[in-house]
Amino acid sequence: MRKIFLIFCVTSLSIIALLTYIEWKSILLLLIFLPLMLMGFYDMYQSKKTIRRNFPLLGRLRYVLESIGPEMRQYFIETDLEGKPFNRLQRSLVYQRSKKELDTMPFGTQLNIYDIGYQWINHSIKAIPFNDINFKPRVIIGSSQCEQPYSASLYNISAMSYGSLSKNAILALNAGAKIGGFYHNTGEGGLSPYHLKEGGDLVWNIGTGYFSCRDHDGKFSYDEYAKRAVMDSVKMIEIKFSQGAKPGHGGILPKEKVTDEIAAIRIVKKGQDIVSPPYHSAFTTPLELMDFVKLLRKGSGGKPVGMKICIGNKSEFIAICKAMVETQTYLDFITVDGGEGGTGAAPQEYSDHVGMPLRDALAFVYDCLVGFGIKDQIKIICSGKIVSGFDIVKTLATGADLCNSARGMMFALGCIQALECHANTCPTGVATQNPKLVKGLVPQEKKIRVARFQEETVKSAMELMASAGLRHPDEVGRSAVSMRVDRIKIETFEETYPELNKGCLLDESTVPQSLIHFWKRASTESF
Repeated sequence: MRKIFLIFCVTSLSIIALLTYIEWKSILLLLIFLPLMLMGFYDMYQSKKTIRRNFPLLGRLRYVLESIGPEMRQYFIETDLEGKPFNRLQRSLVYQRSKKELDTMPFGTQLNIYDIGYQWINHSIKAIPFNDINFKPRVIIGSSQCEQPYSASLYNISAMSYGSLSKNAILALNAGAKIGGFYHNTGEGGLSPYHLKEGGDLVWNIGTGYFSCRDHDGKFSYDEYAKRAVMDSVKMIEIKFSQGAKPGHGGILPKEKVTDEIAAIRIVKKGQDIVSPPYHSAFTTPLELMDFVKLLRKGSGGKPVGMKICIGNKSEFIAICKAMVETQTYLDFITVDGGEGGTGAAPQEYSDHVGMPLRDALAFVYDCLVGFGIKDQIKIICSGKIVSGFDIVKTLATGADLCNSARGMMFALGCIQALECHANTCPTGVATQNPKLVKGLVPQEKKIRVARFQEETVKSAMELMASAGLRHPDEVGRSAVSMRVDRIKIETFEETYPELNKGCLLDESTVPQSLIHFWKRASTESF
């Protein structure tokens, strides 16, 4: 029975061979069954795949079904709430807003509002009329040491490199940012012509590989940095410590995606995976980091300089805060990424089990800055699974000043969550360097969708704030959002994450017990 299909093919071929005359039908059958028979005998005698060896021909169906499994689940099996990492309701919301289609829903929520973890905004009896709200609020980024502060939108494009994304995707994102007046983070892959062509505002992300600002040995090059950092399109500089997809690992660009152009932009060699080191070589201690911040600020002409981090060891971030206080050198912003992962391809263990989740990380970073008395100098940017107005509001409530989104913007470009970002086979032309697939993404069309999605999402967030009696993102505190923490227990974020007293981390005698262990371990002389 294991070889029944192969036996059928051999039998059919034998019958054809016994025919005394040749007809076109016989030739057609011969063309069908002969290749199948040869494949079946090959399966029987090959030794690499057990299923195919034991079940010739039939065993191949297993691999066919496995290869289309994600698509089968997404379109025929999953409910609207089951898809991962984004469910169908979340994806549909982005598609609808990017196309400016009807995004309201009938008959009530599909969420189970009695599930532990369910969250909601606390609306006010004295809600503010929508026509009294500014639907395009701005957030000023720049400490007292910044000479060129930047006025940022509430919702922006998170770090995605050219190389990870196609040139058409980068062009569409940057053109959308230009239309909507929000910024576009370059990702650690460097400044490409496609980031610069459309003239949208840029945040230059500088990772451990120092792409576009390195020498041929992979070390940071101040000269290469300075000649790019002063460009008009570059509004802020971001030092990347780690990303949520693979904190402590370093970025990965598979060699299949490394073209001659990408190698030239990044100043690397072609023909091998581009793997960023897991740590920086331009500095080794928190105090040296402060010197590096001053160097980057000088080379950019005084533009905001910040860092991107997925929180790991709490003592290391506290050490950075101590260094800022000791040297009186301040970062202008800190981008907090959650350990939930993002667009970057990563080993499963890193995506699943490395890095502090976003909400906890945001609360920790905010509390540290308040505790050291430096929050008024530094803006916190949240980078995570943010695709709706409520996603924005709950991150503001936890401690963020503004938000970035990567995957939400990819959905606006037409991403269907095919989960092939790492394989260079993205069917929508978003995350591939295959020219045949890239040409399917038309920047002139998709840039409008990116701008619409951003505008409608910010509008939704501002409407939620107005319903809570709040006029500006600065007014959103931890009491604005509640969460079910037990079947019968509800807490506001303020109760779940009690805020620290301003300046309490400046002296050991006032450090809360929950942080004293990490505070003592934190040293400005080492990470």
